[in-house]
Formats: sequence, C-alpha cells, structure tokens
Amino acid sequence: MELTTAFLRKAFQETGYITDDEVIVTVYLALKLGKPLLIEGAPGVGKTELAKVLASVFNTDLIRLQCYEGLDENKALYEWNYQRQLLKIQISKETACSEDLEHDLFSREYLLERPLLKAIQAEKKVVLLIDEVDKTDEEFEAFLFEVLSDFQVSVPELGTLRARQIPMVVLTSNNERELSDGLKRRCVYLYLDYPNVTREIDIIRARIPELGEKLSTEVARAVSLIRAQQDIRKKPSIAETLDWARSLAALEKDRLSKSAIEQTLNIILKTKSDLDAFNITIGAARLEEYVRAEKA
Repeated sequence: MELTTAFLRKAFQETGYITDDEVIVTVYLALKLGKPLLIEGAPGVGKTELAKVLASVFNTDLIRLQCYEGLDENKALYEWNYQRQLLKIQISKETACSEDLEHDLFSREYLLERPLLKAIQAEKKVVLLIDEVDKTDEEFEAFLFEVLSDFQVSVPELGTLRARQIPMVVLTSNNERELSDGLKRRCVYLYLDYPNVTREIDIIRARIPELGEKLSTEVARAVSLIRAQQDIRKKPSIAETLDWARSLAALEKDRLSKSAIEQTLNIILKTKSDLDAFNITIGAARLEEYVRAEKA
C-alpha cells in the first residue's frame, strides 16, 4: 500500500476514528519521516486510541509500555529470567563447567523482553505505544533518547541489539509535567483537544449508528456543556460519551430527557464531587432545556 494522506484519511474513517486534516497530515509526516509521534492533550481526547487505530490500519501488533512513576529500564527494556536461571544452576551443578554454564545462563533463551526490546526485535514493523510518558522522571526520559534516536539497545551480556524493523512509535502525555526539549526534538508533535459538537456528533454516528441523529446531537451538545463547567474536574472523555450514548440506546431512549439524564449521569461523571458540581451548576432540567434549544 502506498502511504498518502488520502489513504490515511480513508483508513481512519473506516475504523471510526473521526478527525481533521491537521491530525492526518501530522500522522502522515511522522510516518514518512520515521519519527516518533508525541501526542499531548487532556485525558480522554483519543491519544491512545490513535495508536490503536494505526495498528489496525497497518494490520500489525500494538506493543504498549504503560508509564508510571518509578518506571525503570529493566521494566521497560528487559530482565533476566532469574527463576529459570536458578533452576538451570541447580540442575547443572555437577555436570557443567562454570564457564559454559555462565555463557548459557545469559543467552537469549533466558532473556525476558519487555515492551521496548520486544518492539525493536519484532520481525515485522509494529506500533510501539509509550503511554503517559509524562508520569516518568527525567532520568527515564534520557534513557529513551538512545532508543528513539538509534532504535538500538545495549545488553551487556549480548552486546548491541539493533532494530530488525523500525517501529511506528506513539508517545502520549497528559501534560502532568513539562517534557524535556531533548525528547520533543526527536518527535513530531501533535496536540489533541476535545472535539467540537459537530465532530462529536460524527463520532457518535460512526460508532453507534442505531442511536439516531437527533439523540446523537443532544448527547454531543450535553457533553460539550458539561466539559465547559470549571467546577467539574474530570471532564467526560470521548469513550465516556460513547458509553453514555450506548447506555441511552440500551434503555431505548429517543430523547435526552430530564429523567434519562438523572438515570445515566453516572456513566459520564465518575466522582461524587463532579456529580454534586453538575447538580449545582447545571442540573438535569437545565441540561434538557439546553440540548433542545436550536442554538447553544
């Protein structure tokens, strides 16, 4: 297949990932230049989903490194299978010479590949998702430089392991901390925001066509108003919008009435403080009135 913006646009639409030309062109350039794609934005705007879509579009595996505070090289790159090594030592105590045993213990057979090494050593080009990289520390970022620049890693017992195929790399960040300039220089940058009402309607219609245009519009308008409330701390994600729409469909609702909102509000607001803030700032009755209006 020839990689073009037209191909990506059509492929994304076919998977139900509705986006604009800015996203398509940025993804295209990252793939064409062979650079990692760094996606920043609030939780729930579709950053991780974009990596999943890439794996689907190119019919390949998605290898995911979920970042967290305290993540180190061993958990991200490789570890030795110490249990198997100890078992081998016990079995070989009286039969193997020490030099042969040491060489055998640190062979590929006993190497546990973690996401980074697994992606580099894959036989075919895969999508490597480094999710929520902003949760790691600067030391781990520096470690990523070598991997993302040269796509090779050093294992002291085995030497330098170079990529068999350069993976398609996607990094995501929720902006919990500022990432280093060194990491950003190695990436093509993309900022994702929540979709506007029109695009969210398109997303709902693409994923849940049975919902109907009227209710899809009301759901999108309602979510937009809820996200705009400063007192609501965890804004509904796109996935939660879709869950809400599916819930309304499961309840066979054909309109977003006050009672429907009250019955299903916990699908999109997941904390007591946000539910309280909704009732104080908007309320189900006002939200019903808002989604009925011709203009926001």
